[in-house]
Amino acid sequence: MPQDTLKLPELSLVLLIGTSGAGKSTFAHRLFQPTEIVSSDRCRALVSDNENNQAATSDAFALLHYLVGLRLKRGLLTVVDATNVQPEARKTLVQLARDYHVLPTAIILDVPDRVAEDRNRQRAERQHLGRHVVPQQRQQLRRSLKTLRQEGFRHIYHLRGPEEIDGVQAIVRDPLYNNRKQDTGPFDIIGDVHGCYHELVLLLTELGYVVEEEPVTDARDLGVRVTAPAGRRALFLGDLVDRGPASPQVLRLVMRMVQHGLALCVPGNHDIKLLRYLNGKNVNEQHGFAETVAQLASETDTFKAQVRQFLDGLVSHYVLDGGKLVVAHAGMREEMQGRGSGAVRAFALFGETTGEIDEFGLPVRYNWAAEYRGRATVVYGHTPVPAPEWLNNTIDIDTGCVFGGRLTALRYPERELVSVPAQQVYCEPVRPLIAVGSQPLASSKTNSNDELSADSQLLTAQQESDDLLDIRDVMGKQIIQTRLLPSVTIREENAVAALEVMSRFALNPKWLLYLPPTMSPTETSALPDMLEHPAEAFDYFRRQGLERVVCEEKHMGSRVVVVLARSEDAARRRFGVVGEGPGKCYTRTGRNFFTNEALEEAFLTRLQDALTASGFWERFQTDWVCLDAELLPWSAKAQELIKTQYAAVAAAATAALPLAEAALAQAATRGLDGVEALLARTSARRTAADHYADAYRRYCWPVESLADLRLAPFHLLATEGRTYFDKDHAWHMETLRAMCLADESLLRATPYRVVHLQDSADVEAATQWWLDLTASGGEGMVVKPYDFISTTKKGLIQPALKCRGREYLRIIYGPDYLLPGNLERLRERNVKSKRNLALREFTLGVEGLERFVAGQPLRAVHQCVFGVLALESEAVDPRL
Repeated sequence: MPQDTLKLPELSLVLLIGTSGAGKSTFAHRLFQPTEIVSSDRCRALVSDNENNQAATSDAFALLHYLVGLRLKRGLLTVVDATNVQPEARKTLVQLARDYHVLPTAIILDVPDRVAEDRNRQRAERQHLGRHVVPQQRQQLRRSLKTLRQEGFRHIYHLRGPEEIDGVQAIVRDPLYNNRKQDTGPFDIIGDVHGCYHELVLLLTELGYVVEEEPVTDARDLGVRVTAPAGRRALFLGDLVDRGPASPQVLRLVMRMVQHGLALCVPGNHDIKLLRYLNGKNVNEQHGFAETVAQLASETDTFKAQVRQFLDGLVSHYVLDGGKLVVAHAGMREEMQGRGSGAVRAFALFGETTGEIDEFGLPVRYNWAAEYRGRATVVYGHTPVPAPEWLNNTIDIDTGCVFGGRLTALRYPERELVSVPAQQVYCEPVRPLIAVGSQPLASSKTNSNDELSADSQLLTAQQESDDLLDIRDVMGKQIIQTRLLPSVTIREENAVAALEVMSRFALNPKWLLYLPPTMSPTETSALPDMLEHPAEAFDYFRRQGLERVVCEEKHMGSRVVVVLARSEDAARRRFGVVGEGPGKCYTRTGRNFFTNEALEEAFLTRLQDALTASGFWERFQTDWVCLDAELLPWSAKAQELIKTQYAAVAAAATAALPLAEAALAQAATRGLDGVEALLARTSARRTAADHYADAYRRYCWPVESLADLRLAPFHLLATEGRTYFDKDHAWHMETLRAMCLADESLLRATPYRVVHLQDSADVEAATQWWLDLTASGGEGMVVKPYDFISTTKKGLIQPALKCRGREYLRIIYGPDYLLPGNLERLRERNVKSKRNLALREFTLGVEGLERFVAGQPLRAVHQCVFGVLALESEAVDPRL
């Protein structure tokens, strides 16, 4: 019967099968996108510049198979435009479909030989075809009709004659059964029930569902009614039956919820075993199946038929929420998600084993989650665990209710765990449920970030997995997707430079939650004897449409990040570090600031005490904090730099220039030409050298004990469960000021002022404040948008601009930078590259810390931290 529409799976490998001249290319280009078509003729042309060069056929098909494999790997429908009439030609393509878990489809374009031959004669490039070619291909096609289904083709369309072929006007792409990306939740995902009906009702009640019995008036009635919380839907991970006391009741409840759209369900291996039994197959009655059979014995045939129909309709796994969530009974590898094959279904039901048997006689399961790198969150069960743990964005929530553990649900997207205890041990496990040293869930509601109890010295599965980072994750060109910018690119040569620093000098990566970004200066000032001035900073933010900025005093110290836990045990629980103390203070390149362990310990202890005294831990309900700060004095870390670079220059200048000045003064008395000008320049250089020495000495003092250090925090970056990028800078300043008041001998609150850019008096007062700061020896100030993250229609704007004082800039540009000729040359500096770099580093810093707080694996956090360090090796003037 003619058909004008063909239905294909949305993800399939489509083979067009037909003789030369059957119209395959015309058919493909009429109904598919050009990018979806992989043509043997086109591949032949690519490898030999001649699409009719039969001698290049082997290379052409090697290219064709390669392209098909890449497209299938990326989950793209692919159409193969070739004759495909020989089984051996199709065999490789069908195997590719199996390898990538894609459904193979055959569309047969069957035209009479004379039609194909007439078409070939009309094409100049086909004149070489022998008269035997088309009849031979047609014979091969006819033989193929009998074997296509055995070869593995799930969908076969046989179009007979030009009329049927031309009659096809559209291709409808059917979503796979597992594709429920349009369902965004929220969901309550429930682990293996195993016939524990009472616990299931308690858990649903805890989740806000109302479960009520109702009269049975028809053999098809299930006798239960459920009301769900507004907008929420339950999602069962399978293994509804076996081992427990009430499998039929569990089936009734779940079936009713699915019928009424209140739940989704994927099958477990025990459920499929029951389906096989109901289909009349012989099954082994071990592992609790005998109990289910006995419980079903008293049920009606109608109910059993309903169960059979229900189980038969279950789909191996679901991809939900735009691809962000995947649920399957035993888990799902990334490359299998959203695919359809026997291998996918088997993995969803049983997972994967190593082939070994453990001491309890059970198969050793392969820990696929330890290698998982996918973006989607995978929630699964199948293997009972004492307590759910996140591992690489996956979580097993089968907590062995039937074995006396708990029945657990994961609320999505909240990532909150909810559980109820088993009323009793219904079945003794072959393998002990609670391993030595592990802890069961302690309460009915737990946040997914909660860890094992404080007295347990075990690391989480994720922390153990994070002990070893893979160099392949950071080597080569990297394109990092971020929230604030579409992506940030790290070039290979910059990654190599970062690897050298990170591997040789940096701290344990588990401490490195964040690296602060570089900061751009203002545009060059046009004022005489000024390279930087607040007017340019205010003007920049005014041009961006901002009404307010925050001006903060810029401390001349070392930029540091402090990651500190309330105790060493809290550090172990949250960061997965053992024996390294409660925290670290590190530099912009990830190196430990302190080389003296006793001084480091004293510093961290004092900071802990200040946080405790200020009530910080209680206020923010946290046992750790991440701070962005300046540690003074500059000389505490830069002693060697000062000695070899700055002090050496000052010493040489102050020793040589007075002698030169005296000699020139003596020469000037003899009236020699040009000496007066040279004397004036030398005198100016000597004065500049004196100012230069005064400039750097202001920021240096001896550091012999903790009493000589000052910490000036200016950003509260993160605590447990959240970051503070949504808070304005005034909030950060006031919050940290309260902390600083708890220990003013160690902590220094940063002076700041809010400036309204449209208020000329406010702007003038801020400018005078900067002048006063710099005149008294201060470095300058930092001008920031009032909001921590500010954007315009054009995108992200600079998170901060530094405006440094006239005298301080001598340290940066040298003693003579204000002399005639030098300042004019420096005015030509270009801050564009620096600003671009600052935005990218800021973006990566925010992204990395947000990933950490969200509980992502260390490799995802480290990718951003490593990226900031890599960007630092870009060729940007370091003086800016």
